[in-house]
Amino acid sequence: MGYRYFAVDTAEQIGVTGYAKNLADGRVEVYAIGTADQLRNFARELQRGPTLAAVAEVAEVEAELLPAFSSGFSVTYHR
Repeated sequence: MGYRYFAVDTAEQIGVTGYAKNLADGRVEVYAIGTADQLRNFARELQRGPTLAAVAEVAEVEAELLPAFSSGFSVTYHR
Protein backbone atom coordinates (compact mmCIF):
# COMPACT_ATOMS: atom_id res chain seq x y z
CA MET A 1 0.00 0.00 0.00
CA GLY A 2 1.31 3.44 -0.90
CA TYR A 3 1.69 6.23 1.60
CA ARG A 4 -1.28 8.29 0.36
CA TYR A 5 -3.65 5.35 0.60
CA PHE A 6 -2.21 4.46 4.00
CA ALA A 7 -3.07 8.02 5.03
CA VAL A 8 -6.66 7.59 3.76
CA ASP A 9 -7.16 4.30 5.61
CA THR A 10 -5.63 5.69 8.80
CA ALA A 11 -7.67 8.91 8.60
CA GLU A 12 -10.87 6.93 8.23
CA GLN A 13 -10.01 4.75 11.24
CA ILE A 14 -9.14 7.76 13.41
CA GLY A 15 -11.97 9.96 12.13
CA VAL A 16 -10.09 12.88 10.60
CA THR A 17 -10.97 14.52 7.30
CA GLY A 18 -8.74 16.13 4.69
CA TYR A 19 -6.48 14.93 1.90
CA ALA A 20 -3.12 13.42 0.96
CA LYS A 21 -1.30 14.30 -2.25
CA ASN A 22 2.08 13.78 -3.87
CA LEU A 23 4.17 16.89 -4.41
CA ALA A 24 6.42 17.45 -7.42
CA ASP A 25 9.54 16.92 -5.29
CA GLY A 26 8.44 13.46 -4.13
CA ARG A 27 7.13 14.42 -0.71
CA VAL A 28 3.54 13.80 0.35
CA GLU A 29 1.41 16.64 1.70
CA VAL A 30 -1.28 15.66 4.18
CA TYR A 31 -3.95 18.11 5.30
CA ALA A 32 -6.09 16.94 8.21
CA ILE A 33 -9.02 18.29 10.22
CA GLY A 34 -9.87 16.78 13.59
CA THR A 35 -9.64 17.15 17.34
CA ALA A 36 -6.25 17.62 19.01
CA ASP A 37 -6.23 13.95 20.08
CA GLN A 38 -7.22 12.74 16.61
CA LEU A 39 -4.52 14.84 14.97
CA ARG A 40 -1.88 13.68 17.45
CA ASN A 41 -2.79 10.03 16.80
CA PHE A 42 -2.88 10.62 13.05
CA ALA A 43 0.58 12.24 13.07
CA ARG A 44 1.97 9.31 15.06
CA GLU A 45 0.61 6.83 12.52
CA LEU A 46 1.87 8.90 9.58
CA GLN A 47 5.35 8.81 11.13
CA ARG A 48 5.13 5.01 11.32
CA GLY A 49 3.85 4.75 7.73
CA PRO A 50 2.73 1.68 5.81
CA THR A 51 4.58 -1.62 5.82
CA LEU A 52 7.79 -1.39 3.76
CA ALA A 53 7.82 2.42 3.88
CA ALA A 54 10.71 4.46 5.23
CA VAL A 55 9.31 7.74 6.54
CA ALA A 56 12.12 10.24 6.92
CA GLU A 57 10.20 13.04 8.60
CA VAL A 58 6.71 14.27 9.42
CA ALA A 59 6.57 18.05 9.75
CA GLU A 60 3.49 19.62 11.30
CA VAL A 61 2.28 23.15 10.67
CA GLU A 62 -0.98 24.86 11.51
CA ALA A 63 -3.09 25.53 8.46
CA GLU A 64 -6.19 27.48 7.60
CA LEU A 65 -9.44 25.54 8.00
CA LEU A 66 -10.56 24.57 4.50
CA PRO A 67 -14.28 23.69 4.62
CA ALA A 68 -14.01 21.90 1.26
CA PHE A 69 -12.09 19.12 3.05
CA SER A 70 -14.29 18.84 6.14
CA SER A 71 -16.14 15.71 5.06
CA GLY A 72 -14.17 12.61 4.21
CA PHE A 73 -10.53 12.06 3.38
CA SER A 74 -9.31 11.88 -0.21
CA VAL A 75 -6.27 11.43 -2.38
CA THR A 76 -5.57 14.37 -4.65
CA TYR A 77 -3.05 14.54 -7.45
CA HIS A 78 -0.24 17.00 -8.17
CA ARG A 79 -0.85 19.07 -11.29
